[in-house]
Amino acid sequence: MTAKNTKIIFLLAFSIVGFIFLQIPFSKLVGSNVSFTLFDFFGPMAGAFLGPALGIISVFTVEISNLILNQTPLSTGVVIRLFPMLFAVAYFGLLSGKKSENNKWILIVPIIAIALFIAHPIGRTVWYYSLFWTIPIFAYFKKDWLLARSLGATFTAHAVGGAAWIWAFNLPASVWQGLIPIVIQERLIFALGIAGSYLITRKILRFLASKSFPLPATSKVLIG
Repeated sequence: MTAKNTKIIFLLAFSIVGFIFLQIPFSKLVGSNVSFTLFDFFGPMAGAFLGPALGIISVFTVEISNLILNQTPLSTGVVIRLFPMLFAVAYFGLLSGKKSENNKWILIVPIIAIALFIAHPIGRTVWYYSLFWTIPIFAYFKKDWLLARSLGATFTAHAVGGAAWIWAFNLPASVWQGLIPIVIQERLIFALGIAGSYLITRKILRFLASKSFPLPATSKVLIG
């Protein structure tokens, strides 16, 4: 089996599993009918095993396929929801590779999100909410820790979504204040879910490798 065919197989496998997880709701996103799903646990770590580029392609393909197959009406909330996960995939994937030291540029994402949030008239009154988005910056310095990468990834997604959400919906300051304890609980669960998905996937790939199943080069590096 060629390296190209192996990548295609893994891309399809991750996409199929991701699509299944996308059908299992976890919690509602405040201000819309959009739900978080188990895909929020699985999606970000795809960037580690497939590589950031293929990981983003896989996640975006799953999201678009889900919209088409479920005939989901396009709304502002639905469109915004397409993009935060892509940045989480990039963060987790870039910081999981051997050349993670060269990928500091990903930290510009939460920095821009903070700036955009504070630039909004309502965001300016609850500027402290955007302090959540300093977590990906601090997590970068402990990127060798799986939980730190997971926290950084989920809060990168949160930063992108939050910055877009405040400009799209102008939610009042009281809503953002009320979200603080929810975000803490929710994102800790997501980070644990991402880390758990990563460990389970790595174990499965190690088993496949022991059976001489060809793996993409990015996955070989991670399973040792």
